[in-house]
Amino acid sequence: MVVLVKIDQYNQPEARMDWISIDKALTELAVRKQTLYAYVSRGLVRAKADESDPRRSLYSASDVGKLKGRRRGARRRSEVAAGAIAWGEPVLESAISTVRDGQLIVRGRSIEQLAAKYTLEDMARLLWNADDIPAPNPSRRTPGATPKARAFTMLARRAAEDAPSLGRNPKALRADAWSILFEFAHVLCGESGKGAMHDRLARAWKLDARGAHLIRRALVLMADHELNPSTFAVRIAASPGAPLAACMLSGLSTLAGPLHGEAPARALAQLDQLTEAKNIAAEAKAMVARGDQIAGWSHPLYPDGDIRAVNLLAALKPKPAIARALRALQQETGDKPNCDAALAAMTRELGLPDDAPFSIFALARMAGWLAHAMEQREAGRIIRPRARYTGL
Repeated sequence: MVVLVKIDQYNQPEARMDWISIDKALTELAVRKQTLYAYVSRGLVRAKADESDPRRSLYSASDVGKLKGRRRGARRRSEVAAGAIAWGEPVLESAISTVRDGQLIVRGRSIEQLAAKYTLEDMARLLWNADDIPAPNPSRRTPGATPKARAFTMLARRAAEDAPSLGRNPKALRADAWSILFEFAHVLCGESGKGAMHDRLARAWKLDARGAHLIRRALVLMADHELNPSTFAVRIAASPGAPLAACMLSGLSTLAGPLHGEAPARALAQLDQLTEAKNIAAEAKAMVARGDQIAGWSHPLYPDGDIRAVNLLAALKPKPAIARALRALQQETGDKPNCDAALAAMTRELGLPDDAPFSIFALARMAGWLAHAMEQREAGRIIRPRARYTGL
């Protein structure tokens, strides 16, 4: 969602500013929509809702003009790199996935098309350019009181034991990848069992066929999302040839941050606060008025709404109280729910344990991380940015 900035923060009355349409801004800057949205999220271009059509945004002509002048001038290489590291243009080439014009594209196919029928195993085969899905190997028993604890323990053990990825051929790496994915599913489900991963999760959580279908859809929707923080961490670890399991441990460690894989937990607490209130609309208004940090809303890459959340919520059809909570926050914030809010809604709708969103997110993203690790090894380059020194 495009960030709406209060104009008084810039000491410039809104009435004195000129606002232009997105088409005009794109023409002036000669960039794509994704790049313009990145400029807005980084505070380089101010935006506001178009009063004649609230679904559209207008952009500050003066900011566009200043940025256009900067783009014309020669920028040092370090400045370009620093600008690209935060919601800028992709810093690595990848044929795996991208967000383009509000759509998530995986190997040339829309995520909505894939979510309609694919399993996570199918997604892994697509992401890895694998020919088939092998039978899972028996997994060791991994100690740990929670799925998250077992996941970290399992990857740490394999990171220490498995062979480096450097010098391995693609077939050997894919064999490692299947082994890691199957064992990771085992530690998260808490039982080996048979069947697809979404069915195993559904059995562990005692879900019916509808619940299993929704878990399948969520796993596919979350499987990959181009260069997010955890995926970037995976590629960094893969670039010098670390074992695939060590690369996955880098990704899982990054995912554990409250602004990434743990964001659904914050959205879940917020959803509970709203649904337990006597007046959901009034509580949402109070939350925004207090300046509470609203978790699970808007996404810089999806100005018109996170397509993953749209797809999952449409299939979920949540209960009235959950639906009212989502509508109330959307009305008060002017933003739309992202995948974190959608996972929180699914958790309460299906009666899942509170740590279920992390398990779903981590298992799904494991397929994408493994794809990126193998692609990085194929590239054969070490990722080594330079620092812009600001010390004495």
